[in-house]
Amino acid sequence: MKNVVQRMCMGCNTKKDKKELIRIVASKDGNITIDKTGKLSGRGAYICDSIECLEKVIKNKRLEKVLEKNISEEIYNCLLYTSDAA
Repeated sequence: MKNVVQRMCMGCNTKKDKKELIRIVASKDGNITIDKTGKLSGRGAYICDSIECLEKVIKNKRLEKVLEKNISEEIYNCLLYTSDAA
């Protein structure tokens, strides 16, 4: 039986299967991208595919704390448009 990899959402703090979450990566050179493959190297953070979780993350600046980088509005807008709820 294969183990299902689980990660915690930064917005709602619930554990879900890795494939159900959106991964945001801060690479060593400072670029922040949305990782659709889940395999990019760098520091990663996970968020549910819901507007509520994204709003919590933006309000509390949780993504900036986890990735230890300043996050531009462009990244947040990109996350809004990749979310199913948008």
